[in-house]
Amino acid sequence: MSPPRSPQVRPPHSAADVELARLARALAHPARVRIVRLLARRGECVCGQIVLDLPLAQATVSQHLKVLKAAGIIHGQVDGPRVCYCLDPKALKRVKELIGGL
Repeated sequence: MSPPRSPQVRPPHSAADVELARLARALAHPARVRIVRLLARRGECVCGQIVLDLPLAQATVSQHLKVLKAAGIIHGQVDGPRVCYCLDPKALKRVKELIGGL
């Protein structure tokens, strides 16, 4: 009789897998993808300009911007009473790298 096999220990998720999952969650809504595309085309926009391009309420757009900002995909810079948003090129490059590694 052979000795009992020890259970295989699976390594924890890799840092790259965790990072990709976090970024993918932030992009996992069509409105957020559209915001990213809009910012890629325009370079930067204030929330009001983004609202004009989307069929969504200002509060909904703000919530989507908050998710993208928390994930590090976009930056928001206060400009008086408004916030001007732009893409983080490093974050976008990282998303492409991580997806390319699938």
